[in-house]
Amino acid sequence: MSTQQKNGKRTKYPSDISKNGWKNLKKLLPVAKSNEITGGRPPVELKEVVNAIFYVVKTGCSWRSLPHDFPNWSTVFGYYNLWGQIGLWEEINTFFIKKLRKKAGRKKRPSAGSLDSQSVKTTSCGGEERGFDGGKLVKGRKRFILTDTQGLLLAVWVCAAGLSEKAGAMGLLSYIKSRKRLKKLCGRLRLVWVDGGYRGDELMDWVSRLWGGYGGWFFARTIRKDLSCCRSAGLWKELLHG
Repeated sequence: MSTQQKNGKRTKYPSDISKNGWKNLKKLLPVAKSNEITGGRPPVELKEVVNAIFYVVKTGCSWRSLPHDFPNWSTVFGYYNLWGQIGLWEEINTFFIKKLRKKAGRKKRPSAGSLDSQSVKTTSCGGEERGFDGGKLVKGRKRFILTDTQGLLLAVWVCAAGLSEKAGAMGLLSYIKSRKRLKKLCGRLRLVWVDGGYRGDELMDWVSRLWGGYGGWFFARTIRKDLSCCRSAGLWKELLHG
């Protein structure tokens, strides 16, 4: 054991969370179950768990390749997986979206956003969600992303790369509606920017049926730099100030 480990200190990594970031994040994390009263194994320091997760995200290393001055990789992955299952990452993302939008002088929930997809290659290990995107000649997965006009991530949905743009958009919007927190966050949206891959009345009619009667959602298709639909629909002010 090194002197640093004995003293409970380690060298700071560029990926470590800042003091201000930890101050905002720690109040969102669940309290450890084991303590002096209930007994059990000593709880791991959650700040170091977060730092280890950030290290994996930043460097792209495997969980097993985490440096030894972090908590054990299986402990870190266990927290990462658990927080995903209970929807904690969604809660954290939603919290910071509202915080950043308020700081920018905007309403906490967006009124306009952008939806698009990206196909990425996967490893030879494969997996359930894996296919071939004939348009971009990519074998792997496709991620559909919805952001606000500031580029803040509202929701993401991952599927096989072979899925069409329309089918993927349906999957993403269905996922948003099935998640109470995301449904509320996106309930004020009136305009969604998309490209030519989302043309057709089929998607528009489906969105209308899916979101009809909820929160005034209005799905508008805008192609490239054509902004006439925004002005004619009276949404230009919403786009700039929402």
